[in-house]
Amino acid sequence: MSSPNTVIIGAGPAGLAAAGALKAKGAEPILLEKADNVGSVWRRHYDRLHLHTDRAHSGLPGLPMPASYPRYPSRQQFVDYLEDYARKFALTPLFGVRVSAVRREAGRWRVEAGEKVWRAANVVVATGSADFPYAPTWPGQETFQGQILHSSGYKNPTPFGRQRVLVVGFGNSGGEIALDLAQAAIDVTLAVRGPVRVLPRDLLGLPILTWAIGQSFLPARVSDALNAPVIRLALGSLEALGLRTAAKGPRQMVEEDGRVPLLDMGTIAKIRAGAIKVRGAIDRFTPDGIVFADGTAERYDAVILATGFHPDLRALLPDAADTLDAAGQPRVSGRSAAAPGLFFCGAKVVATGQLREIGIEAERIAELATRRA
Repeated sequence: MSSPNTVIIGAGPAGLAAAGALKAKGAEPILLEKADNVGSVWRRHYDRLHLHTDRAHSGLPGLPMPASYPRYPSRQQFVDYLEDYARKFALTPLFGVRVSAVRREAGRWRVEAGEKVWRAANVVVATGSADFPYAPTWPGQETFQGQILHSSGYKNPTPFGRQRVLVVGFGNSGGEIALDLAQAAIDVTLAVRGPVRVLPRDLLGLPILTWAIGQSFLPARVSDALNAPVIRLALGSLEALGLRTAAKGPRQMVEEDGRVPLLDMGTIAKIRAGAIKVRGAIDRFTPDGIVFADGTAERYDAVILATGFHPDLRALLPDAADTLDAAGQPRVSGRSAAAPGLFFCGAKVVATGQLREIGIEAERIAELATRRA
């Protein structure tokens, strides 16, 4: 049993940022990672993935991304950056350590991983959401003779050859996977259940994130109202493409519902060109396809569920239920939780860029954690 001041769970962007910020303050945190490398989730993402936030706003504390990177770095470039970050701050995670529970014990935190135990004044939970893929079910699904996989298992179009593919969900993963398939000349359809919001990734030559940061002092409704005309001009009519526009604006949707609008990288143009078809909600599966809510039936060979992730930390934190909501998600991120010395990093969706927010939260956590013995 060892007794560091801070234990960090997870060596992805949030865990590395927290460790780097703590080391910059002279602390020596213990960094635990169940995989055998840093950024393991990013290594598993689909091949064509690029950051949805621009390079200038995506670096972690103390190390800007290389100027040689494009405006939107690739998945592999980001993995390389995370490795460089670990080297720069001499971060040496303990790999292959799967934390099973974090418990309160005599005013400190007991971190359990099999027979290994650490006791610390502070614990930073930076586990992300990748371990909690959400895969809804529909009537008749067990009869479907094709392939069904969650978007977390998608890599590239190669396995889908001449198949007809249905992508379920209109978030960033769904939009980009559909685009990936369409660019490979695969017959692809998007199933879109409800109203949506779409943002251009760049607006008037600037990353959309620059606009969000610049307007962050405004109320969400005001910001959304100001941006609506120019966004409509940039994207054209979504209704003409068979999509319904959500009543809430994009920033209001993020802040109130935790839903991220689609950042368009070409999906809308492919829908407009007919290379990506749009259907509504799924009613049921059949042996060879889908019946949609409007009664139309289509044949599909594969269904990709881009239906997101629902992280649930209740099993990890049995003594800290008051820090989680009814679904097991953190009530606050980047600040002191209800339980002293317990912190979450990168656990909340924001409109001003997730990686940027991780950096801000990591530095705030480091400041708070170093005050505790």
